Amino acid sequence: MIESLPKAKIVCSETQVSQAIDKMADEITQTLKNLQPVMISTMLGGLYLTGELMRRLSFALQLDYAHATRYQGSEHGGALQWLVEPRADLNGRSVLLIDDVLDAGITLKALVDDCQRRGAARVFTAVLVDKQANRAVGGLQSADFFALTLPDYYLFGCGMDYNQYWRNLPAIYALEDHHHET
Repeated sequence: MIESLPKAKIVCSETQVSQAIDKMADEITQTLKNLQPVMISTMLGGLYLTGELMRRLSFALQLDYAHATRYQGSEHGGALQWLVEPRADLNGRSVLLIDDVLDAGITLKALVDDCQRRGAARVFTAVLVDKQANRAVGGLQSADFFALTLPDYYLFGCGMDYNQYWRNLPAIYALEDHHHET
């Protein structure tokens, strides 16, 4: 997969990503600091942002995770598949769902709906990237918190993958001449 990096262009530097996450963490803190929320990281994409936020959020929260995917290592989304559902008791709780990118909004909307079905009092969403993409009918149309707004390219780095690689890059890259289809 190393050949994917030379074909890519950097769209957000490590410094830009870090500063954007700082700002988002401040916004999350102002909203959730007194709610003792359950923070649910969506695997695998939300892991990077969750780690970055954990260093920046200094209020009481409970951590959990969920794993739902539409991509299964592909560049194009398919049917939603649940791999692991959240285990925390969400009844009457505030929930903060963390994911890497909001594009079509189908996966994140399914997670929001699931949290509400489990009795969450309020569900907030946070994504690293709000992609300038057409949202799917019935998908989540916007996130409560986002660090960056980027064009509708196939992005990777900072939790987003290219064929299951490169989630670990500290900057965000786009494949040149390759728009992400949802």
